[in-house]
This record gives sequence, C-alpha cells and structure tokens, in this order.
Amino acid sequence: MILKTTASEYWQYVVAGANAYAKAHPNIKVDVKGASSETAYDEQQNMIETDLNSGAYDGYIIAPLQADLAAKLIAGQTKPIIAIDTKIEAPEIVTFVGLDQEEAAKQGGTAAVQMAKDAGWDTIKAICISGVQGDGTCMARLKGYQEGIDEAGGEFLTDEVQYADAVADKAVNCMEGIIQTHPEGVAIICANNDDMAQAAARTAAGNEAYKNTVFVGFDATKSACESMLNGQETMSVGYSSYGMAQKAIETMVKILDGQKVGETVTVGSEIVTKDNAEQRLETLKSYV
Repeated sequence: MILKTTASEYWQYVVAGANAYAKAHPNIKVDVKGASSETAYDEQQNMIETDLNSGAYDGYIIAPLQADLAAKLIAGQTKPIIAIDTKIEAPEIVTFVGLDQEEAAKQGGTAAVQMAKDAGWDTIKAICISGVQGDGTCMARLKGYQEGIDEAGGEFLTDEVQYADAVADKAVNCMEGIIQTHPEGVAIICANNDDMAQAAARTAAGNEAYKNTVFVGFDATKSACESMLNGQETMSVGYSSYGMAQKAIETMVKILDGQKVGETVTVGSEIVTKDNAEQRLETLKSYV
C-alpha cells in the first residue's frame, strides 16, 4: 500500500486501518508506506517504481499524488492494482476504493451555507483554501464545494481560490491575505482538509469581522473534532479513512481469490459539527 503521505493525521488513520486488518488476518502481509509530504512527487514515484519492479507483492494499493504519472508508471502491469482515495484512469486499475469526493464536498458546501445563514450572514460569500493544484482529490472537493454553495444560495468566489499545498503554515498565509482583501469579513472559508481549516480559523481568531465565519474542513480528524468543541473550526466533512484502508485490503484479497468486484467501492460520508464531534472523537481515539 503506497499512500500520498504518512505525515498527516488523516493518513495515519489509513495506516492504522491497514495495520489493524493485517493483525486480524495473520495470513495476509501488508506493507504500508507513503511519501514525506503531499508534494514529495519524486519520492512517491520512486516508491511505486521500486515496488512494482521488486516482484515481492501479489497486489498493489496506490493513493497517487499525481494520478497521470501513476497511470504511466503502472502501464503494462499484470498484477492487480487498486486506486485508493484518488482515482487513477488506467486499464491496469481493477477498482477504485474511496469517497465520492465531489458529492461529499457538495454536501459540505450546502451545510455551510445553512450554518452561515443561522449565524446571521445576509450576504454569503465563500472562499476556498484548497490543497495541491491539479491533484484529483483536491479539484473534486473544490468543484463540490462550489456546487453546494452556489446551489444553496451562496456565492463561491472562483477567482479567489487559494492553494496551500494541503499544509497549515501556507494556509495561514492564505488566510492573512483573505483578511487583508476582505476586511469586512467572509461568511464561509472552506478548506481542502482540517489542518488548513484550523489554521485559517486560528489566523482569524479575535478579528471581529470574522467572528461568525463558518470554517469548513474535510476529513473530520481528531484535531478537527477538538477544534470544533473549542469553538474554532466550525464543521468538517467526515468519513472513515481507517475503514477505507480496510475495505481496500479486503477488496484486494477478493481479487486475489478470483472474485469479481465492481469498478468502484464507495465509502460514506457525514457532516460533523460541534453537536456530534464528541462522538466522532471517541471513535477516532479507538483507532490509534
């Protein structure tokens, strides 16, 4: 299993899910690795090339940093390959295991508009602090946010999308820029992950114009739930990355046993706010 990275909380749940599956099934050996960050493209490329050529594995589960590059790297492979988290458009891919990112983000955008209305905003404008430009998951979430916000009566400011490479420190810079450009405040700040949403919320803390801003994250991680309970991040689109990892390995085992699987194996999502963050937090604590 080659992941985008193992350096963030979200991907650590994926690692934990994979390791738990392997522990429960001692006849199945699972090696989990990932790049040092979501922009360490060469590092992941080397991992994929090395493992595909090693002959040590019966099957591969890949979460690509660059889906187009991954498609080229796996060309001609005969052993089964599953794409996880982000789709890889290639005939070598047996199935995709993951979330419908666009639909889940759309639900998040819709919920955010309602929360902004409830918080007293009359004019609901939204700016997105997105992840890595061009990444399939990132762009799907961006599109979903826009659809949900616009259809619910808000205005998604397409020309003001910020890209922060999915890391908190760059999200701080983005949020500082947004505050300078919009001293009057913005109803919704939606981010590609929780790390960036929390960073944005911290950056705007104490600014009167942003006291009722809805800060939207994605993944509903442990730190996100704690942030919501502390009144910082407002909401997050959550799903089980832990369960996604287990479902991916379970699907690979079926393939190796000669069973047929569908082109897509989906993972469900939910909207997490301070109202259900405690319950979500307890579930996440049980994982790691």
